[in-house]
Amino acid sequence: MSRARRVLVVGIDGVRLDTLNRVPTPHLDTVADAGFLAPVTVAEGTPTMSGPCWATIVTGVTVTKHAVWSNDFSGHRLGVFPDFATRLARQDGRRTYVAAAWEPLVTVADGGPMFRRPTRLTHHAPAADTPAAWEEADAWTGCDAVAVLTSEDPEASFVYLGAPDETAHHLGCGDGYEASVRAADRRLGDLLAALRARPSYEDEAWTVLVVTDHGHRDEGGHGGGSPAERTAWLACAGPDIPAGARPPRPGRHEDVAAQVYAALDRTPDSHWTLEGREVPTVPRGVLLDMDGTLVDTEPLWLEAWGGVAAAHGHTLTEEDEAAVLGRTCADTAARLVQLCPETTTVGALETELEDTFLAAVEAGVDLRPGARALLDRLEAEGLPAALVSASPRRVVDTVLRTLGGEVFRTTVADGESDRSKPFPDPCLKAAARLGLPPEACLAVEDSPTGVAAAEAAGCRVLAVPSRTPITPAPGRRVRTDLTDLLREWGQGEPA
Repeated sequence: MSRARRVLVVGIDGVRLDTLNRVPTPHLDTVADAGFLAPVTVAEGTPTMSGPCWATIVTGVTVTKHAVWSNDFSGHRLGVFPDFATRLARQDGRRTYVAAAWEPLVTVADGGPMFRRPTRLTHHAPAADTPAAWEEADAWTGCDAVAVLTSEDPEASFVYLGAPDETAHHLGCGDGYEASVRAADRRLGDLLAALRARPSYEDEAWTVLVVTDHGHRDEGGHGGGSPAERTAWLACAGPDIPAGARPPRPGRHEDVAAQVYAALDRTPDSHWTLEGREVPTVPRGVLLDMDGTLVDTEPLWLEAWGGVAAAHGHTLTEEDEAAVLGRTCADTAARLVQLCPETTTVGALETELEDTFLAAVEAGVDLRPGARALLDRLEAEGLPAALVSASPRRVVDTVLRTLGGEVFRTTVADGESDRSKPFPDPCLKAAARLGLPPEACLAVEDSPTGVAAAEAAGCRVLAVPSRTPITPAPGRRVRTDLTDLLREWGQGEPA
């Protein structure tokens, strides 16, 4: 059973990116290490104020569409371009939750609310406009959110923490501000612990986004165009993002809502006219299957399998063909012995299959669409890559003469790990040779057998089915061919 997708967005107001380099934020670091943390530049024409920036973050459109131009939201167009919690609740019937202390986000104060109609909402306004009162309000907000996230089942949530911004306004970006950032990180830790404490956590796939709206001048304050004010950031971790990945293009505030929809596997309607897009990521390493993924050898393998089977008195069925895609010669020989009990031994059949398949491969193989461009990209960027194949070493070495073995830092063929696909051993061995944890690697596979091996190893998976359909799942993206991956990594991306 596929895990249920869930999303938590934590908005921490007014945290400078350079402050994160000085201040210990272990819980934010946990999110960044499991995914990425990247700078975001507030778009030209967008005031560096909380209202416009948060509106862009939660709606997925820029200021000219949502029309929140200041911290007074009067004249907004949030009914036309609603926040993600409202859109998911009203259009899809999903359970959503918002917790915030800043009144315009959740009440009618100053032209609000920004969040129009989430399913569930909690609000504790600060007793006064002071750093201490805002810390108390954030503490109550965090307590409410922990209770809801632990015991209820929101599919998409937004929790707002405002004390760092208010502290900077009153005290500047000194010791008090840094203490407030540390406190916000502790509250983030409480929220992450609440997710892990959920009784259904093991059956869920959580994406966590942590984002700030703008920075501050040293003396406190924002609204101008200085780099300190205009630089924000986004951290994101989830089942579809390799650990330590990097976005190949600059992040944007409008991408946050798009990332929420993607994490829930919700394709935005074109009528929403979103301006944000899911943030693509480049992994730290790539594990590439060979047959059917990089080279079009699956027809050759099935012809070899069919020819050997026919020679031993068996005509292949569609079920037989599907059962051997991505499998080793030994596995296929064992299956044929079961189908033809009167035939020769497994060892002899394995040799016959390997020799037949090798002869076909030596006659020439065609590359799959996008394979050459992908390999060139990996080599040009120095991105660590491994070839992980269920084919025998003789076949792998023959194909490498076509692909160019210099692209790969290591290769793993059948028999070079304790067990072959669908067991995780080949992927684990390849990742270890690259010096990377498997969760930092993207495995590219074309068959259910290869997907099973990669997922068992803990890799993120990109499936490019060659013959057998593969369904998407948390941690598993399905694309038509390798050119889709290249586009996601930036080829053809608008600036």
